[in-house]
Amino acid sequence: MPIHEKTLIDPNLLLQSDKLVVDGVDVSGHWNTMILPRTMTDYDADFYKTIQALPGGENVHRCWQCGSCTNSCTMYAINTDFNPRYWIYLTNLGFKSELVKDKDIIWQCVSCNKCTNICPKDVRPEGVMKALAHWLEMEGHTPKSKSSIFDEEFTRQCLERGRIEDTEVMFNFFRQTGQSVGAMLRRGWLRLLIERMNNVHLLRQGKIGKFIARLPVTQGLKMGWAMVFRPRTRSWGRTGEVLREYVEEQKRAAHAKIATRAH
Repeated sequence: MPIHEKTLIDPNLLLQSDKLVVDGVDVSGHWNTMILPRTMTDYDADFYKTIQALPGGENVHRCWQCGSCTNSCTMYAINTDFNPRYWIYLTNLGFKSELVKDKDIIWQCVSCNKCTNICPKDVRPEGVMKALAHWLEMEGHTPKSKSSIFDEEFTRQCLERGRIEDTEVMFNFFRQTGQSVGAMLRRGWLRLLIERMNNVHLLRQGKIGKFIARLPVTQGLKMGWAMVFRPRTRSWGRTGEVLREYVEEQKRAAHAKIATRAH
């Protein structure tokens, strides 16, 4: 088995002894750690096909476990539990339950692409990490990611009206992700952003005239107007319907592809 990292072994399967004698030979300090054997039966031999059907996972089957991806990984340098080589190994063996154990860390890939650049088999490990995170989300093992929530809100407005309203996208995203707009306005980054956009520093410096002159009144009125009267592309009705039908068709095709690969 090409898994050598001790941290990956279930602690319950490790037998350790301060002093160990085997066949009359004292091997203490060298071979005093033994691993109990185990038999894995809950695996899906075709699971790698499911990951292949997801964007980024197309080449997962090419991996030959050289470890270059993990050795070059930015996240592994910070946290050795982040191990792309191991997860690709589990994927190709079909150990889904083992992958689920690391559901809270797989998504932490920062997409630096060092692994993809160094991989000798063009596995594109960065893409595989994204595919695995997507699979975990699809299967309900992890909550919907914030990026997915933002994409859904953005797409909803595009399909419904042919364009977006920035403030609506932002506030709906905050609401759906459980972030308090009020708290951010009182002491968070949103307050700082608004202050800088409105040149509040001039007001604090007593430069009232410059503050008023540079106050983006027109922009504020436009944003307020758009929140009340949602912007919409002219004659969007039928176009929006066609696009929605196309998006749903693509979703069905993607799910069918995954189901076909899995079987």
